[in-house]
Amino acid sequence: MDDPLLDERRGPIRLLTLNRPAQRNALSPDLLGRLRAALQDADRDQTSRVVCITGAGDRAFCAGADLSSVAAGSALAAHEARRAYSGLLLDLSRLGKPVVACINGAAVAGGLGIVASCDFALAAEEAHFALPEVDVGLFPYIALAPLVRMLGRRRALELAMTGRRVDAQEALRIGLVNAVAPRSQLWEQAEALCRTLASKSPAVLRLGRKAFYAMQDVSYEAQIEAMALHLDLNAGLEDAAEGIAAFLERRKPEWKGR
Repeated sequence: MDDPLLDERRGPIRLLTLNRPAQRNALSPDLLGRLRAALQDADRDQTSRVVCITGAGDRAFCAGADLSSVAAGSALAAHEARRAYSGLLLDLSRLGKPVVACINGAAVAGGLGIVASCDFALAAEEAHFALPEVDVGLFPYIALAPLVRMLGRRRALELAMTGRRVDAQEALRIGLVNAVAPRSQLWEQAEALCRTLASKSPAVLRLGRKAFYAMQDVSYEAQIEAMALHLDLNAGLEDAAEGIAAFLERRKPEWKGR
């Protein structure tokens, strides 16, 4: 059988491809486990500077949970699958490297939750987005957590309660994606963004990304205080000294990652 996850190293880019195109790249328990393991490995891999997640085929980025596998299993298995999906979104928030979603097709239900959990998202012109769970008697409880942080209360609830489809251009207008591109140019643009991110200090991006996500659920005053402390840590990095020296000497910095 084909591997449900393709894991490639393309220079500094770790490209993870959800590889179940016949099932619209739905998240089976096996795919969830492999994706989580690959993210953890990418976080440890010093040669990988940025992670890019995409889907195989041209129909879907990810259709969410594989309902056929959930229906065929026990209640306990379904519970474990939901816990694994929750863990995946937490893994994405805790990663020490930038994560880019390269959205080749539909991103719905749990697939939309993955998009919302990535730092950047680039979509093909044909891509669309939706939370259709309400139409089968469910509510997108888990995916809604990152989505409300991205879109705000009103837009997130509108998607969750109506189940309506959002096309790529509307997704761009409401801030769900960073850019929209013709399918033929999608990977080119995603790779360019990944390589831009990979050119920055990995130590600075790790510290800054973790601080960014950690501050979301604290008061404004606490955010300011915490960010001041993180700035002190950042200023003490070797890469900060190298970056300032390179700026003053008008040369390209040589990052050490520390």
